[in-house]
Amino acid sequence: MGCAVHGPYAYAQDASPDLAQPAENQPAAEGDAQSAVPLENPSQEPTTPAPAAPPPPRSLEELIPDSAVENAEGWATQGAGPEATPAESFELANDPVADLAGAPDPIAEELETLTIAVPEPLTPDPEVEALAEINAPDLIDLPELARFDISDELELGFPADAEGFPERAAFLARFEALSTVETLSGSEASIAQLAARARADQDLLQRTLRNYGYYDGQVIRQLSGVRPGEDTASVRPRARFDILPGPRYSFGEIDLGALSGALDYVDLRNAFAIQSGDPLYADRIVEQQIVLDTALGERGYPFAEIDEPDLLIDHARREGDLTLPVEPGGKYVFGEVTSSEPEFLSGKHLSRIARFEPGDTYQRSLEFDLRRAVTATGLVSTVTVTPREVAPPSGDEPGVVALDVGVEKAKLRTISGAIGFGSEDGLKVEAGWEHRNLFPPEGALNVRGILGTRERLASLSLKRSNFRARDQVLTLDAYASDIETEAVDARTIGLRGTFERLSNLLFQKPFSWALGGELLYSDERNQGVDGAESPRQDFVIGGLFGRATIDASDDLLDPASGYRLTGFLAPEVSQSRGATSFYFRSEADATYYQSIGSTVLASRAKFATIQGAGVDAIAPSRRLYAGGGGSVRGYGFQAIGPRNPDTGEATGGRSLVEFSLEARIETGLFDGAVEVVPFIDAGSVSVDNTPDFGLIRVGAGVGLRYKTGFGPIRVDVGVPLNPNEFDSPVVVYVSLGQAF
Repeated sequence: MGCAVHGPYAYAQDASPDLAQPAENQPAAEGDAQSAVPLENPSQEPTTPAPAAPPPPRSLEELIPDSAVENAEGWATQGAGPEATPAESFELANDPVADLAGAPDPIAEELETLTIAVPEPLTPDPEVEALAEINAPDLIDLPELARFDISDELELGFPADAEGFPERAAFLARFEALSTVETLSGSEASIAQLAARARADQDLLQRTLRNYGYYDGQVIRQLSGVRPGEDTASVRPRARFDILPGPRYSFGEIDLGALSGALDYVDLRNAFAIQSGDPLYADRIVEQQIVLDTALGERGYPFAEIDEPDLLIDHARREGDLTLPVEPGGKYVFGEVTSSEPEFLSGKHLSRIARFEPGDTYQRSLEFDLRRAVTATGLVSTVTVTPREVAPPSGDEPGVVALDVGVEKAKLRTISGAIGFGSEDGLKVEAGWEHRNLFPPEGALNVRGILGTRERLASLSLKRSNFRARDQVLTLDAYASDIETEAVDARTIGLRGTFERLSNLLFQKPFSWALGGELLYSDERNQGVDGAESPRQDFVIGGLFGRATIDASDDLLDPASGYRLTGFLAPEVSQSRGATSFYFRSEADATYYQSIGSTVLASRAKFATIQGAGVDAIAPSRRLYAGGGGSVRGYGFQAIGPRNPDTGEATGGRSLVEFSLEARIETGLFDGAVEVVPFIDAGSVSVDNTPDFGLIRVGAGVGLRYKTGFGPIRVDVGVPLNPNEFDSPVVVYVSLGQAF
């Protein structure tokens, strides 16, 4: 190789060192390999003969020295060397090339005699022979593909046989949510920008295929909209991906660490629903890790730990071996509950509101429930619940764990105020002061006052929350009020006590109840019409009452499905003008909710009766009335029912029936917060103790609902369909919460 590359340079520089140098700016003569050139000009004086040329090299090594191999670049560019002595100038009579044409070439002669040894044949390599037997792969034979247009710039192709890729719908939804091309769809993009986005999407598709267990899947990317040799697209550029999932991998060996040492191993292992041979799906690992963690927490393992999972893919077996390090940490039962502020919220009180007893198997959900219950008291700003080992497990016997509750006190005094207007309440100003833990634990004092066009009130209330059990409330109220409605004008002083199990926003109860009693003195009368006034009458009333509610609805403030049933019964005794009367007030109320798409159909029926006394023996404020925003819309509050033929006043009755039907239609405005609600209501009140459907009144209209975090704001406009002379043509209702 050295001779072939460097030989011409060596020959030109080293073979004729004794030739005269060419004149300045004059090219050197070709064929200057000869050591002497005959002169053909006889008139010219002979010049001094040049020194004899050295003999030509007799071997390849002399022609190309080792230094030339070591530094080929330097050797090829070097000159003739300092030893070359320029000869005296002379003129050539003839063409030197022609004169040298027949001269012998010593280098050529040397090359003709050069002998190159034939190398020994190489020993065959078995690995190379094996590789030589592998056939070149054929080009991909694409199956029939089904096309899915994601956007104007993005298209995906999948095998038309859906059975080969059953996760296609979920795969498409996930890719569309994460696609770079789809996210930036609609923006002006050059073909280069689209190509960059498509490369990112191709990587996303490959990762998504692996997520679903297709580790041999292929993604073929294509771009269209640009002609070869052009930088810009003549049409809108478009990316297409052909997805070839290939075979789906399955789970191989499954290692769950120390889980096998748990007392409930069989149940816990069954809870982790991944078995060897199941289709490999990465999301399912995360899902089942959460399931297993929940199962450990619910079966008595408060100190269980689960480390990050590891999945080892074996392409030869087309399986993934899963390792999920689990440390159960021992099984425990509940012990005592302690408080960091025993004088404020004692451990005994916290144990009372907990939903477990000492000795019950530990459940993490009950620990969380206790934290929420303490938060719901409104007495604390922060709550922590920490399990603490009291006794370790021993053999098959579980250990004991205490719950240490740490609390930080919240501000306990509240001053509140409100100004509002309601179509039924009129203008109203309200103010209140409350101390929520004046009588620990959870003993509150509330002072409240109302000043309005239809109501004046002063009240003092004592309330003990979580009384003797969770969500039980004992309340004592003392109040004085002056209330004027469409039908009643009553001035009352009363004392009322209630013991109830409440349903609230944090803990909506499937069953709630209330028991109570009241004693009151009332000076009242029915409201007259056009200035006519009935005489006032004094009543002393005492009674007991009970209420029970079955709640199978999905939401306390704005239900969309389910039903509610409420029953009320109140035996009372009334004394007025020297006469004593005994009677029973009873009521049944049922509501039903059904979703049809985004629309909710809501219906309601109510029946009420008073048995045992005539209308005149019952105080006007205790009689039955209909009409208003929570009753029959289109009519005024308490405007439906019997009236005094002389004064036109609504006198109330002893039986009532009401029906309501409305459709709560979502509009999509303000992210679905606004609903349009057409409705129709009907109701009747009779002086008898059984309903009279011949006196039924019907109202209809339309309303708007604006949903907020504390319930919907309601505006309803109703018209009476069969009004009497006392009814307005249009009635507007503004309130908070649904009508029912």
